[in-house]
Amino acid sequence: MSARMTHVNDHEPRPALTFLGGAGTVTGSKFLVDTGQARVLLECGLFQGARELRRRNWQPFAVPAREIDAVVLTHAHLDHCGYLPALVRQGYPGPVFATGYTAELAEIVLRDSARLLAEEAEHANSYGWSKHHPALPLYTEDDVDRAVRLIVPVEQGQAVGIAPRAMLTLHHAGHILGSSWASLAFTDGRRSCTIASSGDLGRPAHRLLRPPDPFTGADVLLVESTYGNRRHSDEQARQSFARIITRTLGRGGSVIIPAFAVDRTEVILRTLRELRHAGEIPQTPVLIDSPMALAALAVYQKAIASRSSELRPEIIADGTEALDPGLMEELRTAAESMTANKPAEPSLIVSASGMATGGRVLHHLRHLLPDPRNTVLIVGFAAEGTRARDLAEGARAIKIHGEYVPVRAEIAQADAFSAHADTDDVLSWLADAPEPVTTYVVHGEPSAAAALRDRLDHELGWTVAVPTLGERVTVRARKPAPVRDDDRRPR
Repeated sequence: MSARMTHVNDHEPRPALTFLGGAGTVTGSKFLVDTGQARVLLECGLFQGARELRRRNWQPFAVPAREIDAVVLTHAHLDHCGYLPALVRQGYPGPVFATGYTAELAEIVLRDSARLLAEEAEHANSYGWSKHHPALPLYTEDDVDRAVRLIVPVEQGQAVGIAPRAMLTLHHAGHILGSSWASLAFTDGRRSCTIASSGDLGRPAHRLLRPPDPFTGADVLLVESTYGNRRHSDEQARQSFARIITRTLGRGGSVIIPAFAVDRTEVILRTLRELRHAGEIPQTPVLIDSPMALAALAVYQKAIASRSSELRPEIIADGTEALDPGLMEELRTAAESMTANKPAEPSLIVSASGMATGGRVLHHLRHLLPDPRNTVLIVGFAAEGTRARDLAEGARAIKIHGEYVPVRAEIAQADAFSAHADTDDVLSWLADAPEPVTTYVVHGEPSAAAALRDRLDHELGWTVAVPTLGERVTVRARKPAPVRDDDRRPR
């Protein structure tokens, strides 16, 4: 009996799907599809946030890495691509399928991740706060070099063979540049089946990217639920964003914006440009302190210059000025970064990482959190167990580099800047599609996943489940529609 098959009985083997991440949490997305002919890993994300989740990154992969036939990345955020060098380190030989922009951005993200992992290990060894002696990084730059060489660029909308009897089609998802929702079609010689994954679904109101391509149906659907229990209010968030900036600058403070280096920084720059042109916020320096964000910004600028079909027409029309808010300073070196700890004048500091789990923003938080004139503005989703989440929930002190830092600065949120679809966006994306046999709600905290499950059940009447981490299920195709007598008549 093949190790690759889940058996419903001794005569009829079925393809299987295993949830190795992104189940019960918003991080570590990994979905292993076992078709009987091949193993395909949809997403290869890194666990972030709570310690018990991060420890999973160090566990051997659920199946031998060499027995995986293909990896598919929907986009370049760390929670969807960040485990890839670790998988390669365990012996995965490739290939990895993704769009061209995802390939470019993933290399930037993975190299930065390797650098941060090395710095964290070095810091742990220097200050003795790790139980491992010596502390080692999860992966290195050499692992990243091997991983990025495996990426095979795929055009959106084109079906490509990625493994025996398995075809992949990527569709525009509108979450970040290059992001896609994926459709995997496969056959075992007797049956055919399609599994679709939303990846991280974008918003129709994204300030830079056009809306996601409509969902056209599948036998099995994996749909994200990051904001499965919430609705975004874009105009309210824009007004709140402007008020917070104006209020903070008015009292002589600076605004620190922990921002994801890919896409969130670009959306913030676009918003600042619009607000300044409308006279809604004062002119003050905008400090971009993230080498990764600046590298990603160059990719976005290249997409604008090439008039990418992923972009909104107004972004293309503005050309190279689309993401320039004015008075922008690029802090590239460590010495330049240190100047943002004590700005010469009230400033807007945009720095990664978005959930304050690492990166240069930690140094700025250490210096600026104790001053009540300053504001930390959280502009996206903050996962449980992250410093951004602790700040949002009112922590009076947070631990940074082994020491507790008092929180006296104002803490504010404007999460409508998130690039994730909210609950209404997801329902709209699915509303006109045929019902899958089963829909699995993934990539969400338990309350958000349960809320989206209930909406899909009550409003669409679909069969919906919220899988648990490590759960394995069989995959079943829809039965063909019955043929009516009218359909048999000659035309």
